[in-house]
This record gives sequence, C-alpha cells and structure tokens, in this order.
Amino acid sequence: MCDTFVALPDATPDGHVIFGKNSDRPAGELQDAIALPRMYYPPGDRLRCTYIEIPQVEKTLAVILSKPRWMWGAEMGANECGVVIGNEAVWTTEPYRSDGLLGMDLVRLGLERGETAKAALDCMIELLNHYGQGGNCAEAFPMNYHNSFLIADATEAWVLETAGEFWIAERVTHGTRSISNNLSIRTAGNLRHPGVVDRAIAMGLCEGIKDFDFARIFSEGGFYEASPNSRESRVRTLCRRREGEFTIDVAKAILREHEGNICMHGAFESAGSQISSLSRRGCEHWFIDRPHPCCREYEKKEFCFRAVASGEKSVSGGSFSGREP
Repeated sequence: MCDTFVALPDATPDGHVIFGKNSDRPAGELQDAIALPRMYYPPGDRLRCTYIEIPQVEKTLAVILSKPRWMWGAEMGANECGVVIGNEAVWTTEPYRSDGLLGMDLVRLGLERGETAKAALDCMIELLNHYGQGGNCAEAFPMNYHNSFLIADATEAWVLETAGEFWIAERVTHGTRSISNNLSIRTAGNLRHPGVVDRAIAMGLCEGIKDFDFARIFSEGGFYEASPNSRESRVRTLCRRREGEFTIDVAKAILREHEGNICMHGAFESAGSQISSLSRRGCEHWFIDRPHPCCREYEKKEFCFRAVASGEKSVSGGSFSGREP
C-alpha cells in the first residue's frame, strides 16, 4: 500500500521538482517525522539496521525521516542535499527472505549517504547487491514484500524496482511519474542487475534485452494493467492531468483524495504523508505524522544542522515550524 509521485521541472509552473508520498501502514502503527543531524563515526564502526548489522560510513547526512516507530528504517524522507526517497511494497515471483535489509532501511541508508539522487540510487543498489532484502515488514503480524523506490533531487529522478536480489532502474526524463504497489518498469531500464536478463531467458520469459519486460516477468500472479478505479491508475491520472501546472496545492489534493483510496482508511491507513519542493535555490519539506492526510495540516519540517560526533548525545527529533504551504 502507499503511493509516491514526482513532478519534474517541465510539469511545474516555477520549474521546481515536487515530490509526494502517503505512507500506508497497518492501522495502529505509530509513525513519526523526525529530524536527525549530520553524524560522524570512527573507522570500523558498525550500524544496526532493523534486522542486520552492516559497516557504518564515516559521515551520514542530516535527514528528515517519516518512519514507523518500531523499525530503524523509514518510509520516506529528505536529506540536507535535497534528495528525497519513498518506497512501495511490491510482490514478485522471487523468494522472500526472513532477514536482510528492509526496503525502509534502504530508504534511510540512501538518504543518509547519498548527496544526489544518482548517488543515493548507487548506494541503495550496492547495499542490495551485498546484503539482500528481507525481514518482516509489519509490527504486529507477518508481512514480507519486495520494494520499489522513487528517488529524486532538484535535477533528476529515478525509479528503482526490485524482485528479490534482482533490480532495475529507470531515469524519469519529463512530466510526472508515480509508483504504487505493482512493478511498473516495462523495459530493461537504464540500469539493471547484471544477471537479470539471463535469469529471464533461463525462465523462458524473454529472448533477450529487446523483449525484456521487468514488470511482466517478475510480477507475482502475472502482470496486469491496473484498473481505472485503482489507486495506481487514479494517482497516475491525477498527476498527468495537471502537468504544466503541478503545484504544492495539487500535491496536497492528490494525497488527500479518497477516490481510488489514495488517502487510505481502514485496516491499512495513511499513517504519514510528505510533500517536498526541490530546486537548486533551496528545498522545502512538509510532513504529516498522524493518520489521514484528509483531515490534517501539513507542517514544515526543518533540518538539524549541528554536526554530532559518534558518542556525543544525538538529537532524536526536531520541532516543526510553519503551517501548510
């Protein structure tokens, strides 16, 4: 569940990039929007993610994260360099693992370590290749899935989709792009796992790179076009309809939309929401950290820019400043 979208400069009246996401989680899960400062660590330090431990880098960037309280990772967020990332659950034909990095761990790691959208993408791919993805994704009951991601900064955007160990990335070049809970890359993409095409050939599902279709090959239950009334189609339609005039107000309206269940209520609910405006002159970020964007205001979130050394008491959160844009 969840929907994430981006509008590139040609789709917005002021040439900014606009990013938005609703985080749909099991009802009752608490989700927080927090600001964490830039951190410095000694060589050889280790990092405990949700389920596994990996080497820590010497510097992590200041970030704003919207995260389920029980896990280390984040559903979405932004960093001090103007990178934003959101993830989606997807179900694929590849096996699910009981341990590894959660997709939400990869979101946070990409934000903490990537100074551009491409650098964050490269970081996430490297970690996925090395550690794999896996582990239970819900606090109160078993739920395992693979992930797709939308990664953007003020100059470019990427969609990264995964099926177990395999992955594919597509650069978004114009207009708007959205992802929901289905694989959506229908080609061999701009970048791909070095063995993914050979895997599909061995499965008898394509003859080579020219007829390779990641979504068709790896979607659990087979690929199907989303119905016009689905969240996926509704978000895509609303985004495309406003290309050229896509503003913060448009983003808010989409994330509060009930047709198609974009603002979700029920056993799963929209537990948090993010809107970001990105430009080379500066970036702004607004969050909701309680359920149901339809009945709450977005609040502007500021970064904690005080650098903190490992061992020094860190800042666990930051205060909101400002109301809806």
